[in-house]
Amino acid sequence: MGILSNIFSKIFPSSHAADNPADGAAPAGTPPVGSAPVGSPAPGTAAAPAAMSQVDVESILDGKAQQAGEKLNWRTSIVDLLKLLQLDSSLQSRKELAQELHYSGDTSDSAAMNIWLHKQVMNKLAANGGKVPADLMD
Repeated sequence: MGILSNIFSKIFPSSHAADNPADGAAPAGTPPVGSAPVGSPAPGTAAAPAAMSQVDVESILDGKAQQAGEKLNWRTSIVDLLKLLQLDSSLQSRKELAQELHYSGDTSDSAAMNIWLHKQVMNKLAANGGKVPADLMD
């Protein structure tokens, strides 16, 4: 499981679209596109997928921040966001996340990489059904 998947699992309920991230990676055991699970109606029949409600990322993270034992600024810091979600926030972990998200910059410039990572994570959360404040995305 990748770091982005770990972030999604800490924010989204398990039945949410984030189980199938917009980057095209399907979770293990997911049937191929166009195939119907056993026992489900054939495509084009009466059963339609239920609409998913948007997950309020800001409220979830603000709630976690209130319960944290330290002040964490998840709105601007990828390190604080990872800490808030109780994930590894080390430089090595952030470099792995950068690789996962196809960062093309210099990973030794951690400040620039961190800013880019934060924006990308917010964009990915929004692309997967998260309601993210507009000022936190590109």
